[in-house]
This record gives sequence, C-alpha cells and structure tokens, in this order.
Amino acid sequence: MSYMDNRSILQKADMVLSDLTTGGGLLAPAQAKKFMRLLTKESSLLGQVTFEPMGGPKKEINQIRFGGRVLHAGSSGQELAAGDRSKPDLSKVELDAQLFKGEVHIPDKVFEDNIERGELRQTIMELLGKAVSRDLEEVVINGDTTSADPFLAQLDGILAQAQSNVVDAAAGPVTKALFNDLLKALPPRYRKNKRELRHYLAADGELDYRDTLAERATAMGDRFIETDVPVFASGVPVVGVPLFPDDLGVGNDQTNIILTHPKNIHVGVWRQIRVESARDISKGVLKIVVTLRADVKYAEEPGVAKAINVQLQ
Repeated sequence: MSYMDNRSILQKADMVLSDLTTGGGLLAPAQAKKFMRLLTKESSLLGQVTFEPMGGPKKEINQIRFGGRVLHAGSSGQELAAGDRSKPDLSKVELDAQLFKGEVHIPDKVFEDNIERGELRQTIMELLGKAVSRDLEEVVINGDTTSADPFLAQLDGILAQAQSNVVDAAAGPVTKALFNDLLKALPPRYRKNKRELRHYLAADGELDYRDTLAERATAMGDRFIETDVPVFASGVPVVGVPLFPDDLGVGNDQTNIILTHPKNIHVGVWRQIRVESARDISKGVLKIVVTLRADVKYAEEPGVAKAINVQLQ
C-alpha cells in the first residue's frame, strides 16, 4: 500500500468519526446508545448487571421493600392497631460517575478492507467498544480508592464494596463447602431464589471447581470433561469472569468470590460520551480518544457475600 493510500484511509476514518460526533466530539444520542450496547455485549459481566444510562453525572437509585411482617391477626370491620401497621423500608444509593479517558491507536491496515466494504463506521465503534468494555469491567470489579493504580483508585468496585458478609477461606481451595459457607453468609431474605443468584470468581477458580466435579466416576462427571456445561453450587450458577483477580495473597495465587443477584450490581455510564480523533500521517495511525464518566454501586450491599483468601490450584 502506498503512502498516499495510507493517508487517504486515515482521512476517511477521521471523516467517519466526525460524522459520528456532534458538539465538540460528543457522540450523537443514537450513537451513544449503540456504544453502550456494545459495552455490555463485549463484557462477560456488564451484560448481566443493571446497566444505567445516566442523564447526568449523578443518579439516585431508590429502593423500597417490606422487610418485616405485613400481615397480622385482624377483626372484621376494624382497622389494625397503629403498632401493627407496616411501613416500607426506604433507601437509596447514588451513582457518582467518575471521569475516565482512553486513547486508542489504530493502524491504517485495520481499515483497508473495511473501507472497501463500506463498514468503517462499524469497525471503529466495535474496536472502541471492545477496548472500553474491557477496561470498564476491570474497574467495576477491581476498583479500590486505596489502590496505588490511579485508574483503579477512581472508585470502589464490587469487591471493595462487599464488606457485610465476608467468608475467609483461609487459603482453602474452591470447593462445595466454601460455596455453602458463602450461601449461609447471605441473609435468608436474599437467597430465596437461588437460581437467580450468581457466584462470580476468577476464570481459573471456575476451572478448579469444574475439575472437582469432573473427577466423579459418573456420567455427570464425564459431561464436565467432554462439554462446557454450566456449573452450579448449591443450586447457584458458578460464573468465571476473566478480569476477576487471580494474583492475590502472598504467593500471588489467590482470588475472591462474590455471591449476589447480578441485578443488584448497578453500573452507570453518563450518556455524554466524547470521541475525538487526530491523524498521525507519518506513522499511518489514527489516534482516537474516548472520554466517559462511570460508576458502580450495589443497590443493597447486605445482599452480597464475599469469600476472601481463596487458593487457586
């Protein structure tokens, strides 16, 4: 490919980005909505949680539930005594979107075939979606305001926020007993529908547990060897998430496990997503900078159990 061809490709790519954005780089509303769909599609976790497109940098999540007894002994024609009347439990948490920026360098070779097929716009959005989705999932999981990593220190992720119901595996492996302990640590009102809950852990941890099931000398054990069947523990699906930590502990070989309802995790992204570009003609590279604001909160943190010091095999 000639130098002029390279420059032409980068110019066309830059024109496509200009067409996607308005108002100083802001994605048009339809494109911002599509970009958010790409974020959830490309992530193993974000597609399961409650994803909140935010109209501003802050958003309140209001919760209402009846935690105590509602029904009491009654008499025909008489209202309940004041002490027997029920009042809902009201609570709220606030999503406070933090600023993140990403810079992506895309060589002109990536665009060559796509321009010929007229699919450059889709290619750019997919490349951005994959990169941003991966990084957003990382901070949603591993964010910690005490971290030495400035990126992770932007906010507390789901591991750092889970504080109420903690089970210490004491360097023990991923076992059925550990999953049972996690389930027991969860208050009873949060574990009525166990199949709606999820155990989230490192991908290697899921493989370790799968291997223990495969060791059974039964037809079911053979299935875990031969096929990628879903794994359950005490009726709760076990989900391996690639970006869950697998290098914790003194030996850098431990992980954590989260047990909760996936919709209890709220991830908010402000709709004002900015995408800007610049061409580096000499290098044949298009530089794209994406800016967005995001946050994550549990709607009900007591509805989460966390295992720590879990040994990977």
